[in-house]
Amino acid sequence: MKPIHIPAHKMATAILLSLFAYGAHAQSSVSIYGLVDLSVGSSKAPGGTSSTTLDSGKMTTSYLGFSGSEDLGSGLSAVFRIEGFMRADTGAQGRFDADATWARTSSVGLSSKSAGTLTLGRNTTALFVNTLLFNAFGDSFGYSPSIRHYFTSGTVTGDTAWSNSIAYSSPTFAGVRAGFAATTKTGNGGNVGANVSYRSGPISAGLAFQQVKKDSAVGALDDTRTTQLGAAYDFTAVKLFGQVGKVKNLTTTNSYSIAGLGARVPLGAGALVAQYGNLSPDTGADRDTLSFGYLHNLSKRTELYAVGMSDKIDGLSSGHSYSLGVRHRF
Repeated sequence: MKPIHIPAHKMATAILLSLFAYGAHAQSSVSIYGLVDLSVGSSKAPGGTSSTTLDSGKMTTSYLGFSGSEDLGSGLSAVFRIEGFMRADTGAQGRFDADATWARTSSVGLSSKSAGTLTLGRNTTALFVNTLLFNAFGDSFGYSPSIRHYFTSGTVTGDTAWSNSIAYSSPTFAGVRAGFAATTKTGNGGNVGANVSYRSGPISAGLAFQQVKKDSAVGALDDTRTTQLGAAYDFTAVKLFGQVGKVKNLTTTNSYSIAGLGARVPLGAGALVAQYGNLSPDTGADRDTLSFGYLHNLSKRTELYAVGMSDKIDGLSSGHSYSLGVRHRF
């Protein structure tokens, strides 16, 4: 066989390119991902009137994200994450017109398997994560009683993520993981939060605490202190969820007790879900919310859903909502 001759300069170029490609692949990675959620339905708030609309984010707020890591050696990595909400029904960025471009998350930090992860920037709060983990409707602002009672009912102040924050999450030891977060005293801020969670087999539980002080970046907010305990048990045939929490408004001195129970039952290619929640203030009207529905998986990334909700505030006519939608992850 006749030998193949490759010029030396071409050989050197090929070797350098292959080493560069290998080094880039082995030492760093970047991912692009997100979710688009659109639905049609009808909604009527307690005491309000009904309207039929096409909505973005009724089950999960639509968003686009980028994340990455770089191996720095000795088990240490640099990590970053930037994620922005969007309104897929109109193509507009953010949850509302004044929302920041990367309001979901915008952070950079260091991560170690043995020491944990430390990030700076805009970090999602542990209270929000604890709330979505221990209810059958997850992070649904449209239909989760838990999310609605904590974050859209005038109870907890501050956003689901904190700007100008530092957040630490520990490694997992025997199923236990802990975290801490705080904001710098920018404007009127100075928030602090902490959490601990446990997971082993079918059992999971989490305890979250946060105190929010007035934050000029969001507007004039009352100071609030929140404690929440959540738990879940997966029996395989059904997964049960439970939550109890207390929100203390330090400005008005009013307190709110929040409780929730839920279930997820696998059925065919999807699952039946139901969640009940009660919001009871020391002063003011009680609120009872019940959501139910069926989620059907067309694939690992695409899901159809049909959900409904009854929402009652004492002294007002009942609210009712339903949505038929599709949720796609990429």
